[in-house]
Amino acid sequence: MKREFTFSEAANLALTISSLHKTIEHNAMLMRKLESDIKIAADAYIEGEIFSILNCVPVSELNRDKNGFRIKALEDGGYKTMANVYRTPEYQLACVYGISSESAHKIKYAADFYANEVRKQVRITLSYDKRDDDSTCLVKAVSVYKNAAPYIQGCSEIYSKYNNNVRKFLNDIKPASGAIRWAFSFKATKQRAVDAYNSLEKLAEGDYAREARYNSEKTSRCLNVGSEEVWRDFLDNSIRFYNILEKIVPGYLGNDDSSEILSPDLLSQIQKEEILTEGLKCELRNYQVLGTKYILHQRRVLLGDEMGLGKTIQAIAAMVTLRNKGATHFLVVCPASVIMNWYREVRRHCDIEPVVVYGSYRTQGLNYWFSNGGVALTTYETTSRIILRPDLRISLIVVDEAHYIKNPQAKRTQNTQKLCRYSDRILFMTGTALENRVDEMISLMAFLQPDIAIDAQKIAFMSSAPQFRKKVAPVYFRRKREDVLTELPKLTECYEWCPLNRDERLKYVDAILQKNFNMARRVSWNVDDIRKSSKALRLLELVDEAESDNRKVVVYSFFLDTVHKIYNLLCDKCVGYLDGSVSPDKRQNIIDRFENDKKFTVLVAQIQTGGIGLNIQAASVVVICEPQLKPSSEMQAISRVYRMGQARNVMVYRLLSENTIDVRITDLLKIKQAAFDAFADKSEYGDLSVEIDNSAIERIIQQEIERINSHPDDWQYSLGDVSI
Repeated sequence: MKREFTFSEAANLALTISSLHKTIEHNAMLMRKLESDIKIAADAYIEGEIFSILNCVPVSELNRDKNGFRIKALEDGGYKTMANVYRTPEYQLACVYGISSESAHKIKYAADFYANEVRKQVRITLSYDKRDDDSTCLVKAVSVYKNAAPYIQGCSEIYSKYNNNVRKFLNDIKPASGAIRWAFSFKATKQRAVDAYNSLEKLAEGDYAREARYNSEKTSRCLNVGSEEVWRDFLDNSIRFYNILEKIVPGYLGNDDSSEILSPDLLSQIQKEEILTEGLKCELRNYQVLGTKYILHQRRVLLGDEMGLGKTIQAIAAMVTLRNKGATHFLVVCPASVIMNWYREVRRHCDIEPVVVYGSYRTQGLNYWFSNGGVALTTYETTSRIILRPDLRISLIVVDEAHYIKNPQAKRTQNTQKLCRYSDRILFMTGTALENRVDEMISLMAFLQPDIAIDAQKIAFMSSAPQFRKKVAPVYFRRKREDVLTELPKLTECYEWCPLNRDERLKYVDAILQKNFNMARRVSWNVDDIRKSSKALRLLELVDEAESDNRKVVVYSFFLDTVHKIYNLLCDKCVGYLDGSVSPDKRQNIIDRFENDKKFTVLVAQIQTGGIGLNIQAASVVVICEPQLKPSSEMQAISRVYRMGQARNVMVYRLLSENTIDVRITDLLKIKQAAFDAFADKSEYGDLSVEIDNSAIERIIQQEIERINSHPDDWQYSLGDVSI
């Protein structure tokens, strides 16, 4: 036994390793504290929201149930609102002149009751545009947890791996800490000390110390972050933030995955389904986990989640799970307008290879897919030209926008169904609500699960009733955005009324007298010089405001010429435009540039093109250039922005011209919508439910002609004095 170190070297080495190991031990235990920090911050956020609501309620509401409280005494004592009473201890209320101890107890009980009722309705709703103290504290707690978790896990693994040895070596080296202790130690004890020194030296120079210092330093950095940094983190990773909140404070988001429409037995079976996420590059929300399990367990289903809930992600997650169980071939049939969106989504969210089987890529892509597997992407039009090998079995066929094959007699329906015979697993997807289109729903279900379709047909007359939904639940599953994305930031809709100038009025009247409805709908946009358009001027103001607030903008119009005029008007501020003539490749390239560009930009789109197949949460301002005849068109367009992952308040501006058919269309739609809402869930209406039809259009034109003819002198100068 030979000691080749000094006593001070041994002491310093032991101190270094001991200190490092204590840091590792401390960090390994941090997760519970960080979880506790989130719970505390979430409680503070909820309490803050409750206080804000109660602060708007006068204290007189305490007597709503005729409790006989002396409200005047409370008000004289400085308790003007319910919040004042709620935040005050009972003993302090009893000190108010005129309030007895018994009354104080009852008053406090009543205030607490109100607060608890409010608490049932309060949900966590974070927004980059509402960065108050409570929100910032919660965002910081989640951000720290999210970013520190992998390094804390690293510390935990190091601690578990080395703890026993480190403690043994530190104990064995103690005799080498000083000359006197060394002198009175036995030979075997000295040998253990020498061995311990050599082992600790290896730890100090090896993976243990390197990994320990790396994870500890990273953990420390994650714990010390500023407010701006955590809000930027939220802006980029809002889905991950909400997943963490769902895990740590379940119920605070108020998410309801509508699983109550599934029978308890079916729900239990579905929840037991296993999801294998190796190769999945995104995180699933809880409701998406349930949707993915539903797809896997039920095998042949129609997923009808409302737009913005991530049906594509759920389909991809199902493919990944099947691939991880040995599956190789998958097929997606979709409209040509979204085939490149599917291509990008598959590449972005999983490691299964997407293969385009469309256009000039059809034959080459099909042969490659036969040999190598992956996700074949094709269109409804191409299905007639695809011939599959008799021995091929497809693990999952996804039919997107399945309402395209609602007609059993249509060729594309028959061609798509022919392909579906090559698979035992079929997923139809549609964001269009089918509850009020029973025939379409049953037609789709009949191919998937005929027995359920037959039973559903018998009670089709009650399609909006819970009994019908439970009957079709094994094949048709739909969640609404307001049920599962309660955390979405605020959506504000504004009507921007733009007074017409003389040239605009003349153009408008000319269109009305010629009974040219579409030209009249272009009011303000159809002037010779777009820079003199009142709507265009307001649009420029909105774009400037958005730019100053670093908000990206999407502008929608029904009319192709309006889209092109706006694109030319905005010039360099506009990343591009989308209309029916834009190829899928170019369309996706424009969307990618819009999403990924760090600086302010605008995207202009035809509403019937840009309202389908887009995921553009990067935008938080939507401008609609004229009222649409089909409200669902506007809802679809807005849903492309106001969807899962949106981290900012969304502003929707509708540009309208005073004293024109804009007024009549807007008012008529409100009336029709209100009538429909009286007997049907507004989120479940079909496209035609409140659409303005041809007869209504004729009436609008005739009313405008009569108005103009009744004031022949006025319309040439100002229609502003004429009441519509």
